Amino acid sequence: MFKKLFGNKEQFVSILAPVKGKVLALEEVPDPVFSERMMGEGIAVEPTDGTVVSPVEGEVVQLFPTKHAVGLKTKTGAEILIHIGLETVSMDGEGFEAFVKQGDKVKAGDRLITFDVNLVGEKAKSTVTPIIITNSDEFEVKLTEEKEATAGETELLTVNNK
Repeated sequence: MFKKLFGNKEQFVSILAPVKGKVLALEEVPDPVFSERMMGEGIAVEPTDGTVVSPVEGEVVQLFPTKHAVGLKTKTGAEILIHIGLETVSMDGEGFEAFVKQGDKVKAGDRLITFDVNLVGEKAKSTVTPIIITNSDEFEVKLTEEKEATAGETELLTVNNK
């Protein structure tokens, strides 16, 4: 009866900023894969420092060998892709260090990856970091109105089961 009245807590997840910086709408990301939501709904941050923390409690389901992106899955089933910079795969891991591996359990605020912001700025198309709900078609996603994000603190998205 309690679950029927108040809903299942596991149906809702708050996604915090994984990096510190300026919050951007996906439309502002200079890459159509993200700006046209081909990967899913989300938001982006133009980072001011190179520390990426987990935006949620969940599991690392994918860490790219080049360490430029990480995939997480929450208890609700929401799948989150954090893609550091644009066209950073070509850097082949240079300037990136991972602190997690596939299968690790993480809590919001846990350090995932560090990267050299200046190096990414020099060698990649952009430092803009999209945060995408890759299975957003299964959820109701609400975006923040915040303009600045503090890693591990600022709520960027809320994701609810439909």
